[in-house]
Amino acid sequence: MEVCGEIVWYTGGMDDAKEEIRARLPVEDVVGRYIELKRAGRSLKGRSPWGVDKTPSFMVSPDKGIWHDFSANKGGDIFAFVMEVEGISFREALEKLAVQAGVELSKYGGGDKKVAERKRRMKEALELSCKYYQFCLTKNEKVCRYVFEKRNMTKGTVTNFRIGYAPNTGRALVDFLKKRGYTTQEMEAAGLLNRFGGDLFRGRMMVPFIDIAGVIGYTARILEQGEPKYLNTPETLLFNKGRFVFGLAAAKEAIRQENFVVIVEGNMDVISSHQAGVRQAVATSGTAMTENHLKILSRLTPDVRLAYDGDAAGVKATERAIMMAGDLGVNLSVISDYHGAKDPDELIQKSEKLWQEAVRNYRPAVDWLLDKYEENLDLSSGVGKREYSDIAMKLLKHVSDAVERKHYEKQIARKLDCDVEDLHAKKLSDPVPKRYKEIDVEKGSDLLAGVRDNLQAIVAYGGVTEIKGVELPEDEAKLAELEMVFEVRYKDWPKEMLEKEARELLARYKTEMARREVEMLNVELAQAEEAGDEEKQEEILRKIMVLKR
Repeated sequence: MEVCGEIVWYTGGMDDAKEEIRARLPVEDVVGRYIELKRAGRSLKGRSPWGVDKTPSFMVSPDKGIWHDFSANKGGDIFAFVMEVEGISFREALEKLAVQAGVELSKYGGGDKKVAERKRRMKEALELSCKYYQFCLTKNEKVCRYVFEKRNMTKGTVTNFRIGYAPNTGRALVDFLKKRGYTTQEMEAAGLLNRFGGDLFRGRMMVPFIDIAGVIGYTARILEQGEPKYLNTPETLLFNKGRFVFGLAAAKEAIRQENFVVIVEGNMDVISSHQAGVRQAVATSGTAMTENHLKILSRLTPDVRLAYDGDAAGVKATERAIMMAGDLGVNLSVISDYHGAKDPDELIQKSEKLWQEAVRNYRPAVDWLLDKYEENLDLSSGVGKREYSDIAMKLLKHVSDAVERKHYEKQIARKLDCDVEDLHAKKLSDPVPKRYKEIDVEKGSDLLAGVRDNLQAIVAYGGVTEIKGVELPEDEAKLAELEMVFEVRYKDWPKEMLEKEARELLARYKTEMARREVEMLNVELAQAEEAGDEEKQEEILRKIMVLKR
């Protein structure tokens, strides 16, 4: 068996940059920005930022520069911590910590310097444009009345979300930025120009898209008559609508504290929700939710609550979300009691308290969706029962937990006055086959990661010689983390107990890996059966037989 080490993200100069950042930023200072740490001998101890421990089980070793969360089976260096707690990529964590450490990444190479410079200029232009739009808002009484009276925003909300106004003069922003040394090409790259070289945004209330790096684009609402009602920044080097989550920069702390996130449909719903005290609200900025959106949010919390409309579009959006959530370990639920309002923003204007109550009055997404199906079909007829069972069983293919799936199968069978076996006998063609994540040792479930870390810790530091085939990571930070795991859990164990524990962990690891591989092979087998490929079926069956021995 091979137990992989950490993924190597960058080589050469970037490794030097990482070491420089580590040297300048003590791990206890980085972690201490997020959780309270108390001295425990040579280490520091605190509560898990993921809210999974009842007693402090988060350990930090200042000497080794690493951390380990024993309740969540996570650990690593400062980069791993910021990636996990912020729900961001390695590159984003590197850039964030470089700023804190005062390290200039461009000096270390490891990337396209021209692209890095283009991004820097784009960021500066966008930041300046945001300040310009904010200034323009303060000078326009009509727009101020719209923002503060019609939209009912407070000064604090307008300041926090950096809301502004784009003048309806054609080239106001272009002229402003040109005077400050920005070229037409740089403004176009930042998504600020129309096809004629003038301002893209005119006569609109400007709401910036903000991530950890600052302003990366805009969504803009027209104030007079005209279309489109909302206009968004086009895709750029900085802005990708399939990954950007509106409001997340402002919502992260609340999400961590409350351990849930609310996904609403519109950006104005997010702003209203934050003003109403529900600061866990985010949106997917004018596009359907993608797997990337859900992955980003699932790093922060497994509790995702959808506040979509109950119309056909809302039903379809919930269906898509369920298909993605099952593979990511997300607990998906639906907020739907709007007390007659059409969306969260309208409910908040009616009563902030009702919206706060609605957020805590949620239902499992599958239950909500099955009820919607039932409302639209006649279950007293044979045709209605067939249609209901077709769509319901296709939905359940994306419920990954076997116990949960069986619960819903029994519920559906009772509604249709049939047996669960009758539902299983249906031949369904699913145009969207279930996606299974590849079994990646480094990115596997918390349970598998915990087994792996404990096994590697014993082999590396327990003096165990009888356990063969366990490859240890080469990364020094990971090895230091494993040493912490050993010291906390196994330091006082006698050698015979360590050897027994290692054998049991190795057996558990192999069993779980084999089970997952069989699960994926079964999916491939079903696809081969549909395609009528008998040779492929025989090959897959042989692999399954070997794994089950």
